[in-house]
Amino acid sequence: MLGARESSDATTPAPRLSSLTSLRWFAAFTVFGFHLSTSPELTADPGVKRVLHVLFGSGAAGVTFFFILSGLVLTWSARPGDSPRAFWRRRAARVVPNHVVVWVGVLALLAAIGRPSPVGPGLSGLFLTQAWVPDKAYYFGGNTPAWSLSCEIAFYAVFPLLLPLLRRVPGRRLWLLAAGLPVVVALVPVVSLSMPADVAYWFVWVFPVPRALDFALGMVVAMMLKQGRWRGPGLLISGALVLACYATEPFVPDQWTWVAWMEVPFTLLIAAAASADIAGRGSWLRAPALIWLGEISFAFYLVHQPMIRFGAKVLGRHGSAPLIIGGIVGIALVTVGVSWLLYRVVERPAERRLTRRRPAVLKAH
Repeated sequence: MLGARESSDATTPAPRLSSLTSLRWFAAFTVFGFHLSTSPELTADPGVKRVLHVLFGSGAAGVTFFFILSGLVLTWSARPGDSPRAFWRRRAARVVPNHVVVWVGVLALLAAIGRPSPVGPGLSGLFLTQAWVPDKAYYFGGNTPAWSLSCEIAFYAVFPLLLPLLRRVPGRRLWLLAAGLPVVVALVPVVSLSMPADVAYWFVWVFPVPRALDFALGMVVAMMLKQGRWRGPGLLISGALVLACYATEPFVPDQWTWVAWMEVPFTLLIAAAASADIAGRGSWLRAPALIWLGEISFAFYLVHQPMIRFGAKVLGRHGSAPLIIGGIVGIALVTVGVSWLLYRVVERPAERRLTRRRPAVLKAH
């Protein structure tokens, strides 16, 4: 989950892609809604359960949005002559402090309520290696949403190697990659059909290797935007396509709903929003309130499930519809507040401190 803070070189900032920052919030909120819809306590009332299922039953797809966005933003903001070490330091400063604080907090809370995390999943999650283990106790253990950070860390590791290769691709052939990668994504579930159901789910949805296809697609689109080669629908059409595919996802075979069904719509929407920002066209996505929500969306994504679990336990399973709805609103507001606090107290100060240039040391000769 990334913003567009970095500049394309040391002296000339690239246009700030503020619309993408706002879209991050909507993607994070759909994931939040999805986890609301899977809470037994918050779906105890049949009416509330139906509404949550209709609104957020497909909300987990927001993770695919994040992976595509990550590849695009990192490529768009890549600095000429940047060293892999400098890039990795900035990425670690961006994601690790929040993750460690939330992860340790969740493990402490689990231990306090008598449900301590096993050592293996606990350590694996702390060091963000859990997505490589085809065991739900590992990849969904502790703070469940952190599995996607395990994928992101893998993407960061290979990005300095992928970017020079992508830059060698002739501009006129980038369209072949942009069209071909979604086809490969759609073929991944075919490979999984011969696997046991639990392994197939991990392979398509969690395993960093096939998920890197989303990241690579974002990189390709960013290169096309940089070169002025992107030709796609605008925000209105691409947004309508996203909503149509989101609404029809329940009617698609499971293996294809996990990733493939939303791949192209999300890519078109992200590219349309970026194109609008690059061209300086007006967009409601650049509203200050939405940008602020987008800025705290990474913290929101990390803390939302622990907050849902805690709030659901407080409500219990016997609440009336009005009580549950009030509880959901309360959980959302408290989660935003906690996210803002994490952003202000941990995320931004740690990022500034860890990316601060050290003064040169003069050596006597």
